[in-house]
Amino acid sequence: MSVSMQTFLADSCKATCENLIAAVLNLPEDKRLWSPAPTSRSAINLIAECALGNAYTAELIETSKWPDGTLEDFIQAQTELTNGEWETLEALLRSNTERFCTAVRDLPDDRLNEIVELPLGRFAGKYPISFTVSYCYWNMSYHEGQINYIASILGELK
Repeated sequence: MSVSMQTFLADSCKATCENLIAAVLNLPEDKRLWSPAPTSRSAINLIAECALGNAYTAELIETSKWPDGTLEDFIQAQTELTNGEWETLEALLRSNTERFCTAVRDLPDDRLNEIVELPLGRFAGKYPISFTVSYCYWNMSYHEGQINYIASILGELK
């Protein structure tokens, strides 16, 4: 039995979300906002990016259009989440990941080559939607590694 790319990515994203949360919870609570250098980001800030990015990417898949707003709007929302309550951020990450997973599972094969435009950041440009469906999995996995690196610096990596 073969598994579609959409099913694989949705299932992988859900598992990676749980791994990401576990990585943060492995850190001492008083170190979750800590960063190893002034130019580094905290674990909570990385989680905030993932929570927001998963919603943005879900909307792109659902509507074929990147959500309205500027990079500054995204950064402001990320900052607010970083400075807010962990429970709120965790719930948002879980719900936005679930929304993303549903959008990916519901994406028909005939839309995989549809071209969408990403207007912000280092990925600005036009891409097939098949590129965007892997973004949340890649991004959360990448940030899980960064959080585990923070844990290793603190001597907390298990």
